[in-house]
Amino acid sequence: MHVTEVADDLASEQQVLDDLLTGIADDDWATPTPSPRWCVADQISHLTYFDGTAALAITNPDRFRTALDDLMGVSGEGNEAVDDLTLGGARKMPSSEVFEAWRTNRRLLADAAATLADDSRVIWYGPSMGAKSFLTARLMEVWAHGQDIVDALGLHRPASDRLRHVAQLGVITRGWSYVNRRMDVPEGEVRVELAAPSGGEWAWGPEAAPNAVRGGAEDFCLVVTQRRHADDTSLEIEGEVARDWLLRAQAFAGPPTDGPAARRT
Repeated sequence: MHVTEVADDLASEQQVLDDLLTGIADDDWATPTPSPRWCVADQISHLTYFDGTAALAITNPDRFRTALDDLMGVSGEGNEAVDDLTLGGARKMPSSEVFEAWRTNRRLLADAAATLADDSRVIWYGPSMGAKSFLTARLMEVWAHGQDIVDALGLHRPASDRLRHVAQLGVITRGWSYVNRRMDVPEGEVRVELAAPSGGEWAWGPEAAPNAVRGGAEDFCLVVTQRRHADDTSLEIEGEVARDWLLRAQAFAGPPTDGPAARRT
């Protein structure tokens, strides 16, 4: 897949969320979401901030480094300080302006993404990233934060084959989920077999692996983005190595975090 295809899928995923938000009432923007401290408007403002810095990372790395220094400067002061930096200005806006700010930064990111080649590298908050991985991470972010909004407002968002990007990210970050916690990665391969929304099958890892995860792609993506506990999905998990991974899976950057507790009794 070429970087232009990833950029197109990112834009499509953003538009799906845009269409959902277009139909909600003004009061819905203040609805609390599963993310602690964040309402619907905060979820969109988070995407707005990082879509903006992503565009900067591509087009003006020096200005991005200033934004990076600003964020690192407050990160040690706790979540509220980070929220003040990334969300503070937006929290003073009416919902219509919050919505339009996201649309503006999406356009900036789309224009910046159009300049990338398959072999481009982009500076970011951790190590630099290949262009396709960079845009895949943005797609994962809009899908995951969109899920928080869907859950908060009881909306319906049909699954699409764009989830392959999120699933791929989930698979390749298995090691990161441990390294980020300063833990050794358990030995052993894990086979992942997922049913695509369109009816096909996606697979990673050796077929004979003693540990395996099988089920729907959407369930897997919900787990690796920490939107669902594995036990609250229909995933079939074979082997302790596979189960341990899904209990720690973190497909996104940042400090180690735990997903939601299981709701099933």
